[in-house]
Amino acid sequence: MKLNELKPAEGSLKGRKRVGRGRGSGHGKTSTRGQKGEKARSGKKLRLSFEGGQMPITRRLPKLGGFKSIKKQEYEIVSLDRLQSVKSKTVDPKVLFEEKVIKNPTLKVKILADGEITKPITVQAHAFSKKAREKIEAVGGKAEVI
Repeated sequence: MKLNELKPAEGSLKGRKRVGRGRGSGHGKTSTRGQKGEKARSGKKLRLSFEGGQMPITRRLPKLGGFKSIKKQEYEIVSLDRLQSVKSKTVDPKVLFEEKVIKNPTLKVKILADGEITKPITVQAHAFSKKAREKIEAVGGKAEVI
């Protein structure tokens, strides 16, 4: 099979509508444009959003969007019970990524106090909640801010 031998599937193409070829064709006289009006005239150019003088939907609906701060800090959230499953004695973002606790290694990591921790480990993260820091230090671990 060659490129010049390719043909569309049988019945997939539809012939174009031939208008203005007499009344017997069913598309004669007004050529499917209807009687009078702006759309029946030659050279009709209406913008896509034109709704016949009615207030367009783009103006009827409220503006959405808002503001996205470029200074916003995004964190990967890790709870204490997730740290419990990590085998290493020192836990940092690299270890968390390797253990598949976090998905994005480029984001900062914040430790939250959900759950309990029983073994003493050294946790290195970008931020800690106050309770998480207390719980880590209560079992003899360290909470270090990177």
